[in-house]
Amino acid sequence: MANVITPSKVIGIIGGGNLGRMLTLSAKKRGYQVGILDPVLDCPAAQLADWQLVGDINDPQLLTELAFKCDVVTIEAENVFSESAQRISRTVSFPQGIELLDVAQDRLLEKAYLEAANFNIAPYATIVSPEDIEIASRELGFPCVLKTLHRDKKKKQKVTLYSEEDFEKSATLLVHGTCILEALIPFERQLSVSVVSNPQGEIRIFPISENLYRDDVLYQNLFPAHIDDEVAEEVNRIALDIAQRSHLIGTMTVELLLTSSGALYVDDITPTIHDSGLSTMDACSISLFDAHIRAICGWPLPEIKLHSKAVMVKAFENNRSEVKNQLQLKPDWHFYYYGVERDYDEGIGHITVLTEDIDMTIELLQDTGILN
Repeated sequence: MANVITPSKVIGIIGGGNLGRMLTLSAKKRGYQVGILDPVLDCPAAQLADWQLVGDINDPQLLTELAFKCDVVTIEAENVFSESAQRISRTVSFPQGIELLDVAQDRLLEKAYLEAANFNIAPYATIVSPEDIEIASRELGFPCVLKTLHRDKKKKQKVTLYSEEDFEKSATLLVHGTCILEALIPFERQLSVSVVSNPQGEIRIFPISENLYRDDVLYQNLFPAHIDDEVAEEVNRIALDIAQRSHLIGTMTVELLLTSSGALYVDDITPTIHDSGLSTMDACSISLFDAHIRAICGWPLPEIKLHSKAVMVKAFENNRSEVKNQLQLKPDWHFYYYGVERDYDEGIGHITVLTEDIDMTIELLQDTGILN
């Protein structure tokens, strides 16, 4: 029998952004107390939590304090060091472990992990100097993408090179150390699939979604993705394989690129909650956030049922007024605000529209100005 974290116990969440806010809502709904570790005072998650530790999410002293105050700890932030996770796990239950965290934080390690599993990935090269870029770009061709080795939302993480004239743009990334250069895959759709698993070994896969990004920030999500059954089966097979290989407990999301020829490339692994899961709050029988809380606390996982198709759109400062207008006009739309007055990386909120016709809903959102 798995060790169940019962309601009234304390869940610690490292990272207090919009996804941490939704995790907090799910935890509170089930009777848990919640503590947040985040550098921003009164961050979105902390506004709903019982208490907050303010400071760097990798601060050893704060991590130790968090561990002693909680019964189980989970991560919202991807840039939690594996050493930090190990420190936490010495004192308190940290069900997610460090395997996926290690893989997802180092792009070279992630590439090696995916290659060892025989998954299709974009051709790439390791870059340590400007000369390496010149050599590698001749092999990979243009356009190609230079990425930092480690993910950090506070720093620019990639730059697209369209010709040799763009080489000078790479200097801002190379100052951070080793990078990778990837061939740019001409994809038709950018897909993601989230998997959740509990200590009892129950695994559930959420419907596949299609994501649209601007400046590396997800701004629109089509749920579920309009893809062939064969493609969906392969996406789910890949996600299940990664979950089983990594002994997943909690949630992970795999992002993939689908080309016009039907080829799939694994693009990214997120070792925790992902923005594409926001649609599940209204479109599924259980949300990704509810499933994650259940999993890390050792609860059984229900089967996941799709109740409705949906389109999710982020609200940012530049479409704030359009969103506010529709809030007063669309009683059937689902509006969520993150408790921030100014714009930040994850936006100020999001809207989910349940629909029977995704294309028609996108046209409607464009007419409102929200997507402009």
